[in-house]
Amino acid sequence: MRAAAAAGGTVVKEAAAAGWGGYFGYFSDPDGYLWKVTTAA
Repeated sequence: MRAAAAAGGTVVKEAAAAGWGGYFGYFSDPDGYLWKVTTAA
């Protein structure tokens, strides 16, 4: 998420713990497309 923001994106939802044990968050790129970032625990 930090890298996306540093590259010009906007964090829409900070990464947080998910019910399945990993983490996820959302950011939008400079063109307005929404991206979901996930990782396993």
